[in-house]
Amino acid sequence: MTIIEKKCEKKWFNKILSGKKNFEVRLADFEVKEGDTLILNETINGKPTGRKIEKKVLMVGKTKDMNYWPKEDIDKYGFQIIGLE
Repeated sequence: MTIIEKKCEKKWFNKILSGKKNFEVRLADFEVKEGDTLILNETINGKPTGRKIEKKVLMVGKTKDMNYWPKEDIDKYGFQIIGLE
């Protein structure tokens, strides 16, 4: 099990803290796997506030592209990540 620390802007930090946000979308420029611990450090305009949240990673999904939809639709609408309870 690995401990990974990342910055998290205040508005997203508060949503995670309240339980309304139970997912995280990140650039896949680091390794993370189920069972790892993600520590999110609250920031305001990129500056740390000192508050932290520690979360266990339950699932990791990675993709570089999704061929389910036409490229034009992806360019127009983008993707959305939907968290489920």
